[in-house]
Amino acid sequence: MTFSDKVKRAREVAGLTQDELAQAIGVSRRTITAYESEGAVARRSTTEKLAYALKVSVKYLTDEKCTDPLAEIEKDEYIEQARALYGSKGVRDMDELLKDNAALFAGGDLSQEQKDAFFEAVMKAYITCKEEAKIKFGSKNNG
Repeated sequence: MTFSDKVKRAREVAGLTQDELAQAIGVSRRTITAYESEGAVARRSTTEKLAYALKVSVKYLTDEKCTDPLAEIEKDEYIEQARALYGSKGVRDMDELLKDNAALFAGGDLSQEQKDAFFEAVMKAYITCKEEAKIKFGSKNNG
């Protein structure tokens, strides 16, 4: 399923019009039309806004092989926090940290509470390390 198909389907499931979705994410209705029917693909920051407004994960919108609208949705909040604190490098760092540690979940089912605790711990450790590096090496190495 393509980005276009997923945006349209998720919008319909959410019960939103193109105008309502456009207003929610700060773009024109014409932009939503382009996403849904013309094969246009949103930038990462707009995709994150779309995912939030549509209550689906960024992974669902960006990975054509992903069929679960909630796949890895718990990661999205932490990645957005990294963006707010450290920009696009923070997003890359946090995404890599979470991917690298996904093996910890293999072979077992964790509750949402357990996953949240894990992601919070990773985020706290990441912020602590970044802030300590900022103090030790100056702001040039923080992001």
